[in-house]
Amino acid sequence: MRYQIIPVTSFQQNCSLLWCERSRKCAIVDPGGEIGKIIAAIESQELIPERILITHGHIDHAGGAAALAKALGVVIEGPHQEDRFWLENMPQQAEIFGFPQVETFTPERWLEQGDRVTVGDEQLEVIHTPGHTPGHLTFYHAPSKLALVGDVIFQGSIGRTDFPRSDYATLIRSIRERLWPLGDDCRFVPGHGPESTFGEERLHNPFLRD
Repeated sequence: MRYQIIPVTSFQQNCSLLWCERSRKCAIVDPGGEIGKIIAAIESQELIPERILITHGHIDHAGGAAALAKALGVVIEGPHQEDRFWLENMPQQAEIFGFPQVETFTPERWLEQGDRVTVGDEQLEVIHTPGHTPGHLTFYHAPSKLALVGDVIFQGSIGRTDFPRSDYATLIRSIRERLWPLGDDCRFVPGHGPESTFGEERLHNPFLRD
């Protein structure tokens, strides 16, 4: 499994391309906007779009999903159905945060803890990691020891919990009970900012030090 990070929108959100090296099929994770930039990256790598994956329903992660799905002719999967209210309120989110007008959408499949999604010949495990939002998901590729964690954890920080139905204790529990078991050597791509490993964050993250 290979990947490329594509920062998009004024929020510099880390949209990610994940692809199977054998088939060249790819998934686009969290296309928050600037879909022309995302399509250019897909074409540059000569990839075959297969699906869009959404970690959670905030506009900087899902705002471009509907338009990109139409442009590429692919399905959207995720987030967990507990984030339905965020997707339904996408136009209001756009207005509040100064995004261009966006389309709301219903994913082809709501995802749950223990589900799997395919990217060509590869598989991603779906881990429900609520706290930042109630339906937040993490996508994990075990052979690569790579996790795409959305806004659960960042290098040196954690996701905000001042949104509707966010919860600090739930977020910390998600990290400790569902991400730490993946191993200290697991690399993660956060929703914003640089990559890190869970081991580094256990040692140095002021919110999470053991």
